[in-house]
Amino acid sequence: MKIEHLALNVTQPHAVSDWYEKNLGLTVVKKMAEAPYMTFLADDSGKVMIELYQNSKASVLEFGKLDPLMLHLAFVSEDPEHEKSRLVAAGASLVSDDTLADGTRLLMLRDPWGLAIQFCKRAKPMLT
Repeated sequence: MKIEHLALNVTQPHAVSDWYEKNLGLTVVKKMAEAPYMTFLADDSGKVMIELYQNSKASVLEFGKLDPLMLHLAFVSEDPEHEKSRLVAAGASLVSDDTLADGTRLLMLRDPWGLAIQFCKRAKPMLT
């Protein structure tokens, strides 16, 4: 099996999408102008997507109240320090910045809506 997408019910799907496009380089695969505003964003591999929407049939999680260890969206980063500086300037907030014993760097931020986003610079890449 191959993962197609991870879906997130959010309060402002177009605003979240715009921020992820501008600040994380995700690209729009599909964006609906009408409710539930389903928006599919692909990473730069073109093989993984996230879906953002606002569907009133389900509650929106209060991402800011969830421990990042419960839910986070992780990205590969070659320069976590740079990501930290530019994303905090763009409205993200710092949660943690850790370097593991093997040299792996894990940077955890929250986007402006509270969703935890992690930036990983692995000592040994897990995927190629």
